[in-house]
Amino acid sequence: MSDELQSRTCTPCRGDVPPMTKAEAKRQLAQTPAWTLSDDGRCIERSFTFDDFKDAMSFVAKLGELAETEGHHPDICFGWGWARVTWQTKKINGLHDNDFIMAAKTDGLAPT
Repeated sequence: MSDELQSRTCTPCRGDVPPMTKAEAKRQLAQTPAWTLSDDGRCIERSFTFDDFKDAMSFVAKLGELAETEGHHPDICFGWGWARVTWQTKKINGLHDNDFIMAAKTDGLAPT
């Protein structure tokens, strides 16, 4: 987990910036090694496990609050004992620094 990324704040994406290239995303991924880059290089994803549904739901609620605070929102699927989080900047249909900032912050919410 990257403390440097966790300390940063998301910046508004105007939508007129190009998404990261796959090579750039792979370099950024070194700071968030638990995350997986999609085959097309447009998003990153990680699965989390929990002891039960309540813990998974609590994690998702905390992540939702963080996303609202940062103004950057993931796609989340969850169920009994699991959650899958996907980060992508929808305005540019690809990855931006914000996605890696939020991946690091998401890691900080997960149980160890």
